[in-house]
Amino acid sequence: MTDSFEVHERDGAARVGELRLSSPITTPALVDDVLEDAGSLWSADREVPPGDASALTVLPHRAFPGGTAEEVQDSFAVDYPDVDYPSVAVVSSDHVQDHGTDAYALSDVQSVMGHGAALVEAVVGVRELIPTDTALLFSGVATPRNVALLAYAGVDLFDETAAVVKGTEGRYLTTDDAYFLEDLDELPCSCPSCQQPRESFTRADCAEHNVNVLAAELAIVRRRIRDGRLRDYVEGQVRQDQWLTAAMRELDSEWRYLEQRTPVLRDAQISATTEDTLRRVEIQRFADRVTTRYRNRFENPLVLVPCSATKPYSESQSHRQFHDAVQWRAHLVSMTSPIGVVPQELETTYPAQHYDTVVTGRWSKDEKAFVSEVLRRYLERNEYPKLIAHVPDEGYRDIVERVEERLEIDITYTVPEGGHPTDGTALANLSESLSGELKYSKREREHNTVRAIADYLLGDGAGDDLFDDIRTTSRYPKIQVRDAADTQLATMVPQYGTLSFTLEGARRWLESDAPVKRVEIDGFVPHGSVLAPGVVDADEEIRVGDEVIVDGPRAFAVGRAEMFGREMAESTRGIACEIRHVEEK
Repeated sequence: MTDSFEVHERDGAARVGELRLSSPITTPALVDDVLEDAGSLWSADREVPPGDASALTVLPHRAFPGGTAEEVQDSFAVDYPDVDYPSVAVVSSDHVQDHGTDAYALSDVQSVMGHGAALVEAVVGVRELIPTDTALLFSGVATPRNVALLAYAGVDLFDETAAVVKGTEGRYLTTDDAYFLEDLDELPCSCPSCQQPRESFTRADCAEHNVNVLAAELAIVRRRIRDGRLRDYVEGQVRQDQWLTAAMRELDSEWRYLEQRTPVLRDAQISATTEDTLRRVEIQRFADRVTTRYRNRFENPLVLVPCSATKPYSESQSHRQFHDAVQWRAHLVSMTSPIGVVPQELETTYPAQHYDTVVTGRWSKDEKAFVSEVLRRYLERNEYPKLIAHVPDEGYRDIVERVEERLEIDITYTVPEGGHPTDGTALANLSESLSGELKYSKREREHNTVRAIADYLLGDGAGDDLFDDIRTTSRYPKIQVRDAADTQLATMVPQYGTLSFTLEGARRWLESDAPVKRVEIDGFVPHGSVLAPGVVDADEEIRVGDEVIVDGPRAFAVGRAEMFGREMAESTRGIACEIRHVEEK
């Protein structure tokens, strides 16, 4: 491998990377211009002799021929072992092998376009079988309308072929449609090619325009990946074509593929503007962990409350009123779409304070079904001496009553019919419903918060395994965790609702029964970061953003993952994890 492709940033399966040629380009990108530089082996006009599949260069400009994968390789393979250019192997969706090259081109890409399930099956199948630090090339299919979805699925490289061909056929492309040139009275674009009178605009100009719009769309995609918000953009963009919408939904069903590539935390806000948001990995992962890992540790009643626009919820005016009425006599759990249910201990944990949703006062059928299922699973797992729903009629009460009937439990409702949770009568009812209940202490709340976050991040029971004998200092949400000897073990990070371990905390983690996320490194002492070539092995459950223990013959360290586990173990370049604390052995 010539080490000509390196991934720098990730957003799920989409990546921003660098393809190192005479003029390096940032992917996802069009490869045509750079690959036609003088001396490039990817020139479409060059005669290509058969060669060895271990050092391949292929022609992305041409339409790939039919036949078996071996026949395709023979047709487009070339052996230039002394030339420093990326090597590309041609594979078909049903015949994928690791050839040790920098990139892989899908030979039967034309046959899967227009079919959501076929496209997703092809992309996921190839990406799972080729090394994680290699690029995937789709030739002859990229348009301004489909390229965002293709990049979201995990495709890195494209060419201009489809855009140019459609332009020479008189098809004027935009990000939402394709128009016959003769049907346009005016040009709905301000790119350089369109800066001329409509009557002098030729098919050659149309082809140039199509390429300009495609390149501009890829620039938007790269920006969205860097911001961690490509999914928000894709949810809107796929609405332009039914098969693209189907492809996104098919991709959502590929849980393992997307989940291992999706960070467990980030700064980016989730914009919940469509019901497809309910199927996002971040949403499904939170709901799954809350209903399989979180365990209520309070002995007080449960009070279900609505969410708030302000995040975290406890800083909102409405939730302050709820707290004034509750007076620490009950455990607050917020109900919300698209998150599900949020125990108060996890209100800062990503994505509970990192989303914004459309507020209409009306819940859709899918939203009610999702939140009611999450609430049902939550109540089946957690026991309370009393259940109180302090929620309005619109949507919330329907959901609670549905769960109440299904589980055959009794729930007290404190908001009068047609009333609002912050009305004086409703708040008085809430306070009265908790009459005689004992308050829990600040210490109990902080300890339970730390343990709940540990459960959420590491696994069911991890909080008790790690923090059964702790004391906490500082104020919520910047809680410091210390042991009986006053040694600091961890700190709560309010920005993400996660825990950052010290070296002593990492040792306790390693010695506990809690699942450990460990990165094994070679014989060196890392400073600042660990690069992928230095990783010997990594736990497959590691996700980007996870707290990890870094261990090797010469060093013991703790930090945060920048790659998912398999990527760390396979990659030959890039930052595997950032180091916070390190100790030389």
